[in-house]
Amino acid sequence: MKKLVGNLMYGQSGGPTAVINASAYGVISEARKNSEYIKEIYVMKHGIEGALNDDLIKISEKDNDNIELLKYTPGSAFGSVRHKLPDYKEDDSKYVRLLYMFKKYNIRYFLYNGGNDSMDTCAKIADYMNTIDYDVRIIGIPKTIDNDLPFTDHTPGFGSAAKFIANTIMEVNYDMLAYPNGKVTIVEIMGRHAGWLTASSALANLGGFGPDLIYLPEIPFSIEKFKNEVKEVYNAKKQCMVAVSEGVMNEDGVFISSSSGMKDAFGHFQLGGVASKLASTVANDLGISSRSVEFGSTQRAAAHLQSLTDVNEAIGVGEAAVQGVLNNKNDVMVIIKRISDNPYQIEYHYHGLRECANVEKKVPKSMINKEGNGVTQAFIDYALPLIQGENGNVFENGIQKFAKFK
Repeated sequence: MKKLVGNLMYGQSGGPTAVINASAYGVISEARKNSEYIKEIYVMKHGIEGALNDDLIKISEKDNDNIELLKYTPGSAFGSVRHKLPDYKEDDSKYVRLLYMFKKYNIRYFLYNGGNDSMDTCAKIADYMNTIDYDVRIIGIPKTIDNDLPFTDHTPGFGSAAKFIANTIMEVNYDMLAYPNGKVTIVEIMGRHAGWLTASSALANLGGFGPDLIYLPEIPFSIEKFKNEVKEVYNAKKQCMVAVSEGVMNEDGVFISSSSGMKDAFGHFQLGGVASKLASTVANDLGISSRSVEFGSTQRAAAHLQSLTDVNEAIGVGEAAVQGVLNNKNDVMVIIKRISDNPYQIEYHYHGLRECANVEKKVPKSMINKEGNGVTQAFIDYALPLIQGENGNVFENGIQKFAKFK
């Protein structure tokens, strides 16, 4: 099968990360190395909606400085979106529009950078293009701070978020130690059904200032058990730090958080408020002074604490996606395979999109302690290599410089 000659279209989707733009850098730089086959590079503004609305950025030489800054820029430099495509067998109008756009811009390579739902979008487009026999190669590029994509050892974005969480937990904990009789501090960390991010708070214990208790959504949450464990720690230390996933649920599968009841385009409830609810419980039921801390979007936006390992791997999956489509791979997602722990080494491979879409990888029981309130050494060994190194971010007048595309 010969390599196609045409143009490449790239887009970002879902929640941003501190390194998703490094993947964009990987795509653009690798595509430019293969100008014999990839003539032009187009980037969708706000993901798939950019393609549907003919809202594209054509990458040119004048963008070179901004392209370099992508490695240090958080968020989605080209805009993101949560847009669920219908089944084309029920409504093909958006697919017909995409086909028109592909033909208009001679798109022969389509790369979509995102998480579970983005892989669903990729798979649907690949299915449709196969049925109408339009020759295009489609690959998904993994991204999510939640680390819940299947078939890949980990996802770009997680390492930097884990590094931020571990170090910020340490800072909050050290602040908490200022007074002889401290408080119960409850830190709420992102994670709807998978507790990878909250588990990463345990890395702070390597520095001596981590949480006393960690609660993940993989384990049913009992308020009474929580109160007993907090009381035991507080009585012994006169302070207690708790890390809790926003998505913890009780034994009946009901979220502990004060959910707004609102849902996104893919039907996911918007969560938040579990820390403040538990802090009120501690104050009211145990009579212990407490406070809640919610890291919020800082977990995915903290470019100043990027993991160099994470940045390099984010670039790597972008490069692997371009290499994949040029080698006629189609309807797959780039995955990371860990081949060695010591020294830490990985390889890039590919896995079928349908199996990657809409499937959440949870923290295995082997990484959760038997009490259900912490993690095991297996998690530490897994996560520690992913937070290594600093990226040497670009500052001017003490302020970070970010890419800005017009």
